[in-house]
Amino acid sequence: LSCVTFPLPILFPQQSGLYEYKVFGCLADCPPRRLVDFYMDLDFRKQWDLYAKELYEKTYDGEKVVYWEVKYPFPLSNRDYVYIRECQELDVNGQKIWVVLAQGVSVPQCPERPGIIRVKTYKQNLAVESDGKTGSKVYMYYVDNPGGRIPSWLVNWAAKSGVPAFMKDVIKACRCY
Repeated sequence: LSCVTFPLPILFPQQSGLYEYKVFGCLADCPPRRLVDFYMDLDFRKQWDLYAKELYEKTYDGEKVVYWEVKYPFPLSNRDYVYIRECQELDVNGQKIWVVLAQGVSVPQCPERPGIIRVKTYKQNLAVESDGKTGSKVYMYYVDNPGGRIPSWLVNWAAKSGVPAFMKDVIKACRCY
């Protein structure tokens, strides 16, 4: 991963006690279009993301909605997300920038399931542009409220080890896409 630069995510505590994650970085060998296609491909994500227990997109009342169940370590309950997302390709002064916006929603067709905690506060923004060569510059903003009681040791592990390890998985999977 020597050609990839992703510093540790920056965690910003919010007044609510939640954290927001901001990630900046470059993928020197992944063009922006491929990175965005990879990011939007839920079927491929099910192949490489060990934490994705269930993941699909369906249309309800004319709107595409994503359902995502995430495996949590024992003894914690799994979490699930119901969200909408949109990908736009923008032209800013001749420079292409891809923006993906995702936000949690409530739809009656995706009721809460017993034994799984529904993540009701979820927002993710991603911006991708060319690095001027063959790669991509990436900015990601992410915030969610996983609900329930999560021990501080797990929050600390996620911030220090889990998120960086996951980013390495993302980079490896993107290269295989």
